[in-house]
Amino acid sequence: MANPDDPRSDDPELDSDEDDEVSSPFDHPFFLPVLLFAFALWFGYDGWFSEEFARESTEYLDFNRYGFGVLMVLAIYFTVQGVREKRDPDDPHDPE
Repeated sequence: MANPDDPRSDDPELDSDEDDEVSSPFDHPFFLPVLLFAFALWFGYDGWFSEEFARESTEYLDFNRYGFGVLMVLAIYFTVQGVREKRDPDDPHDPE
């Protein structure tokens, strides 16, 4: 039974618990850039620094080297997008 002294019980706009969405860590704007930087570092290490990987997997060196470049470009792009998303949406200097 509703409490008559509770002001939320009369106003349906104040009782909007159903409309609130729970955010997950995957919704954070820097989740994807961190993941991409981690994979880029992994590809870069295997492509240029790991002597053991170079001896065992010579056919995959080019894949790791090109993958490093592509992942770094994507990581930088999504980092810039994440910074823009975290900025104040009323920023007059934002081009969007």
